Amino acid sequence: MKSAFLPVVTVVLAIIAFWYVAALPMNIHETLTAAENAGISVNGGDAKTRAAASGIVLALENAGLAAGGWSLDRPRLPAPHQVAAEFYETTIQEEVFGRRGFVQSGEFSKKSLIYHGGITLSATLLGFVIGTALGILLAVGIVHSRTMDMSVMPWAIVSQTIPIIAIAPMIIVVMYAAGIQGIIPKAVISAYLSFFPVVVGMVKGLRSPDQMQLDLLQTYNASKSQGFWKLRLPSSVPYLFASLKIGISASLVGAIVGELPTGAVAGLGARMLAGSYYGQTAQIWAALFAAAILAASLVGLISLIERRTLRRMGVQP
Repeated sequence: MKSAFLPVVTVVLAIIAFWYVAALPMNIHETLTAAENAGISVNGGDAKTRAAASGIVLALENAGLAAGGWSLDRPRLPAPHQVAAEFYETTIQEEVFGRRGFVQSGEFSKKSLIYHGGITLSATLLGFVIGTALGILLAVGIVHSRTMDMSVMPWAIVSQTIPIIAIAPMIIVVMYAAGIQGIIPKAVISAYLSFFPVVVGMVKGLRSPDQMQLDLLQTYNASKSQGFWKLRLPSSVPYLFASLKIGISASLVGAIVGELPTGAVAGLGARMLAGSYYGQTAQIWAALFAAAILAASLVGLISLIERRTLRRMGVQP
């Protein structure tokens, strides 16, 4: 644990340093325009000429002004401290000190990332449960039926070649036309993304016992159901958990994507969309980090369950 701490910190600091440097050319056009409006002389010609110029060249020509890109109100690429400030204001500040926050009102503020994260989390978990159940059932059928193996598996693979950003609006429109609204359409999109990793992993796991193990069961005159419960299913558990980690992340992505075409007012996807409408890039990045933290927490929870489950099965995780 200690040996991994220094490399991790080094990588994080390198990313932050690169982020700060990248923000300068990304924001230089807005920085120079603001400086020009304040009466400061800038290099690179007028605004029209600068618009066609490279951000890197402009940043080098105006090195003394470029640092202003770290404090713009609406930057193209917000600096790390701006994202951190936005994240703090929409979590701790809003919930602990805000009058609409949890401490003051007993309910989560609708301006809080915690509230929006909870909305997205509910769709994520529902979709994940649906996708996992569907994936396990399909995997069992594929392993025990050659017909399903030859027919269902290719369609499952083909389904993942369709971009989710293209199919999500179709799912929303069809379900809305059928009178199904709220969390269900987002959960369906989440299930669509999460079921495939579970299918693939579970099929691999159910087929992991070698021929000698299968022959041994036959010598004991074990039935197919006994072979499934005593050998195939326990052998598939490590593969299943590996798939669940991928599936829960994919489910979160599906929930966020499902919020974009619906004009939702709550959820991390809605938060990102609102930020893009009003040019609040720091809000977008804060929501992205909230989604990343949520995904890491969910994967960590599944890892914890995996370790305990394998330990109880007598398998060293």
